[in-house]
Amino acid sequence: MARQDVTETAKGSSMALPRHAFATYRTIDMHTAGEPVRIVLEGFPQPRGASVLAKRADAMARLDVHRRRLMLEPRGHAEMYGALPVTASVPGAAFGVLFMHHSGFSTMCGHATIALGRWAVDSGRAALHEGRADFVLECPCGPVDVHVTEGGARVAFDSVPGFAAALDLMVDVPDLGHVLCDIGYGGAFYAVLPASRLGIDLAVTPISEQRAAARAVTDAIRAQHTVRHPTEQALGFLYGTILTDETPRHDGISRNLCVFGEGQIDRSPTGSGVTARLVVDATRGLVRPGEQRCFAGPTGVPFTGEIVAEQYLGDRQAFRVRVSGSAFYSGSATFIVEAGDALQDGFDLDAAACGT
Repeated sequence: MARQDVTETAKGSSMALPRHAFATYRTIDMHTAGEPVRIVLEGFPQPRGASVLAKRADAMARLDVHRRRLMLEPRGHAEMYGALPVTASVPGAAFGVLFMHHSGFSTMCGHATIALGRWAVDSGRAALHEGRADFVLECPCGPVDVHVTEGGARVAFDSVPGFAAALDLMVDVPDLGHVLCDIGYGGAFYAVLPASRLGIDLAVTPISEQRAAARAVTDAIRAQHTVRHPTEQALGFLYGTILTDETPRHDGISRNLCVFGEGQIDRSPTGSGVTARLVVDATRGLVRPGEQRCFAGPTGVPFTGEIVAEQYLGDRQAFRVRVSGSAFYSGSATFIVEAGDALQDGFDLDAAACGT
């Protein structure tokens, strides 16, 4: 630092804090198949609520400034993702979690759940027995079962009941015409369709064009259709769009691009998106329980997914899906918010360029 205006030393760090720091956050950073997971250990106030879903609503209403500070620039970036461990309300759950990203708080995140599985073992929140740990994680969409194997090298989770919310939905997408897609729920709702329907080749088309097309589909569905969850109104919104290749279903790795929130690209295959893809295929009778499939996002690092149970959610046919992958550490940090910093609460360059 240019100035030596410092006082106490940050916890777990040799760095001294500026005298005018009025907030600090401590994090562990990980990634799953290249998609970041910033686990917030200290500094983010605990949200209130009788369930993790209610805590999400409280965080959105009262605590969004903390998300902005950690997800947006200058401490984060346009593609950042984070997780806040919270107290669970479900009996027997090890802990709960709020998922956050550049544009808000999501209801489910598979890649972050995989990272949290490894972190839970390494931090002592879940005990290993002969190299394995099994525990319940309460997510905003509900409790999921987490299975840590190989001493933490491999993590799987069993989804909340997923279902096909719509099959062969026709959407009028500006500049792209009438587009046919499915909508699957895997803890969050996604539109799912082959990229070829939009004139896109996932291996060739520039990713900026893929992002723009997926966003256009998301925006069109949000404008033209209402997405509802059968039991929880707060879960009823379209989170994003997944463009898929046309790899034969039981032959090799299927590639996809997931664009979620307000335009973030998931580097991983998207754990809740894998769930959504599989429940759509299962509803169509194209995949059976126990059949494993592999999926990859832009980095090419795969997740494995399979249907593990069939059940009903209300009167809907639903499925539990097991998704597995591996997570890795990328760093740890103490982030500082200093008085007098005009950008102390974070900024969104894209929004600023649009005048919002």
